[in-house]
Amino acid sequence: MRSKLHLPVLMLSICCVAIAGGLVARKAASAPAAKDSAAPRQEVRLERRTPEYWRVTFDNPPFNIFGPETIPQLNAVITQIEKDSRVRVVVFDSAVPGFFLTHYDFVPPLSATTSLPPGPDNLPPLPDMFVRLSRAPVVSIVSIRGRATGVGSEISLASDMRFASREKAILSQWEVGSALVPGGGPMARLPRLIGRGRALEVLLTGDDIDGDLAERYGYVNRSFPDAELDPFVDALARRIAKFDKQAIADIKRMVDVASLPSDAEIGAGWAAFITSVQRPEAQKQVKELMGLGLQKNPDVEKRLADYTGKLEAVK
Repeated sequence: MRSKLHLPVLMLSICCVAIAGGLVARKAASAPAAKDSAAPRQEVRLERRTPEYWRVTFDNPPFNIFGPETIPQLNAVITQIEKDSRVRVVVFDSAVPGFFLTHYDFVPPLSATTSLPPGPDNLPPLPDMFVRLSRAPVVSIVSIRGRATGVGSEISLASDMRFASREKAILSQWEVGSALVPGGGPMARLPRLIGRGRALEVLLTGDDIDGDLAERYGYVNRSFPDAELDPFVDALARRIAKFDKQAIADIKRMVDVASLPSDAEIGAGWAAFITSVQRPEAQKQVKELMGLGLQKNPDVEKRLADYTGKLEAVK
């Protein structure tokens, strides 16, 4: 039965299972050939503005799609954040106009993900990185200009603070529109951040949340006119970076006790995601989106909530 599915949809299921770690999937006979051995493009750039203040920039045009090649690059950065004795503040931003960070890449073959081991916390690589970022003794801040869709929203939730462009920021957990369950922890994090009712609104509508509404809901700390976003975030990061690292780490650790979900909650969300991507209903919906131009057509990426809302209803 699976062999009749459109290849990108089959790859979605296979890739996600592989990323989950510890799950074994058969290689599809029709899987495309692996990419050549050339080094992957650097999609995550680290800039040390000072020893205490770092910037991490997502740079994978045209849409900042997050894929298996991105995982080891981001993992290497998070490992440096955990181990460096001087860094106090890290700001995440984007170099791609219109996109902060978007959904997972549905196209790569199985070989791109089967070699990825579980992370240090023994969770699958993606949620493992987010858990470690939340608990690192460093302040993490996201500066959202453009679309933070799926993975982009989830790394924002895993960070300590979120600031958004009033005109250009869009947050979205779009997955329900394709019969998917989000896998990066939003079911565990959003209710703690914005309350149960609003979390269900975000997760069950799959709709876009602009900067102003995100601020009113508490999804982000504040939204700013676009021209004011960068100066504010830079000044905030530099102010915190001047303070004592041990005091920062201790304050964050005690706030974490009161606010962070457990690994078990994050793991349960990932398991639900893995189950959902293998369901025929999800494969059908993603196949339809791919046919409409997902990952190719800028209009689909910019108006993903509109396109998922127009998909044929799941029977």
